[in-house]
Amino acid sequence: MAVRGRPRSFDADAALDRAVEVFWRQGYEGASLTDLTEAMGINRTSMYAAFGNKEELFHLAVARYAEADMAYARQALAEPTAHQVIESFLRANADALTRPDRPSGCLSVQGALAEGGDSGRIARFLADSRLAGERALASRLARAVEEGDLPAETDPHALARYVMVVSEGNAVHAAAGAGRAALHTTVDIALRAVPRTHADVSA
Repeated sequence: MAVRGRPRSFDADAALDRAVEVFWRQGYEGASLTDLTEAMGINRTSMYAAFGNKEELFHLAVARYAEADMAYARQALAEPTAHQVIESFLRANADALTRPDRPSGCLSVQGALAEGGDSGRIARFLADSRLAGERALASRLARAVEEGDLPAETDPHALARYVMVVSEGNAVHAAAGAGRAALHTTVDIALRAVPRTHADVSA
């Protein structure tokens, strides 16, 4: 990860990972600069020099989260069929939301739930981040329609939106204490709504 100016005397990536966890647990508004710098093991001057202000730090934290904690989303897009893409994403998402070594829920959902300041910039930034993932999924599902893997009448954008609604709903419930088995039960039900071709169903 690129940092500002000359090399610092601390591990910037490790410090950023700790910031991710603070934002994840407390949300953008709930995470004070004191919370962040204490967790990162640096003072405010070092934080500003390496990462910028709180909002810039949050942007970097979300990018770090997307790269590491959400790698499964990119991997799911490589699955050979649309049904496998969706199932792989939702199953891995349910597991990620309930990892014992991480906060429950999802940073991109939790980060803005209590956000009221900054003219809504943080909420919009996170919404745009989630929308980028939805568009990537819609593109993959559109390819599945073209290849005959999904019925011709399937709306790939609506289907991608449905998958993301399930994912984000599970994130909210995980943060409220829902366990992994409960989330996978939701995924079981959601998968029944995924359209299949006659050939796919009979296979």
